[in-house]
Amino acid sequence: MELGIGMFGDLRFDKTTRQFQSAGQRLQEIIEEVKLADQLEIDLFAMGEHHRPDYAVSAPEIMLSALSTTTQHIKLVSGVSVISSSDPVKLYQDFSMLDLISNQRAEILAGRGSFIESFPLFGYDLNNYVELFEEKLDLLHQLNENETLTWEGKHRAALKNQTIYPRPERKIPIWIAVGGTPSSVERAAKYGFPIIFAIIGGTPDQFLPLINYYKEQYIASGHNPAQIRIGVHSHAYIGNSDEEVVKKYFSNYAEQMNRIGKDRGWGPYTLQQFRGGMSPQGSLFMGNWEAVAEKIIRTIELFGLTRFIAHIDNGAPHHKEIMKTIELYGEKVIPIVRKHFKK
Repeated sequence: MELGIGMFGDLRFDKTTRQFQSAGQRLQEIIEEVKLADQLEIDLFAMGEHHRPDYAVSAPEIMLSALSTTTQHIKLVSGVSVISSSDPVKLYQDFSMLDLISNQRAEILAGRGSFIESFPLFGYDLNNYVELFEEKLDLLHQLNENETLTWEGKHRAALKNQTIYPRPERKIPIWIAVGGTPSSVERAAKYGFPIIFAIIGGTPDQFLPLINYYKEQYIASGHNPAQIRIGVHSHAYIGNSDEEVVKKYFSNYAEQMNRIGKDRGWGPYTLQQFRGGMSPQGSLFMGNWEAVAEKIIRTIELFGLTRFIAHIDNGAPHHKEIMKTIELYGEKVIPIVRKHFKK
């Protein structure tokens, strides 16, 4: 069982100046935060990819490379690499180098992402959204399985007896991130990829049929059921009490949800929704550290998880607050979870 943290590199917004914090400052904060996570023996760090003014990280592999020289043990994972609008060859080459630099701590978490800015930025047609992902996922898989590759697709130049250099010293672990569509689950199972479910709304229980479907399709595709690996990625913020979390964090979280929701037609995010998400049945892993630990344990047991990622910078809480969440996660939450599963 692996317990990790994830970030998107959210930038704090100053209501007085009407400006986001500098990306440079946020990047330096992330380095300090992940160094603390490494010291606390948190298992992995997942770094997201965005191409918007409210996020600092557009290339997870660059951020992870910087972290590879300041950490010793923590796994360095993209979360996610938007492969639909990237070149799988370049992505694989970058992660090969990262894996060599970090002494085999690199992993690719591939997905379609939840925003579309990367498509026009890199010259891809949104009308090919599904086709791009399927083709590029296949190429990424083939690159990882074959030292020399001949391959042909529709949206990228063909490869003929090509080898990627430098070569990694192992097959780089590739996970697939999914939201809630059966087709995405089926695709991951067909390849035998480990899977991460992003659960950020509703109740975790709603995902049980999809997770069972993944397990069924994984076995039906001829893969060894003993090798099934399933993870969950959810929003988290940890304090000493639920009321402390509401006081310090609700406004940040609501502003972020409203900023995204404005483009997607969502209604205003309410305190009632926030408290509902914090409840034992909700999807937010937020509140006092004991309650968060209990919710993680329940979720692991419900789904048969092998990995949980707490996303801790949504809405850009202050650097000191993120450091506190990491501290409580590493020193309080994780020991409770690990003790439970050693029984």
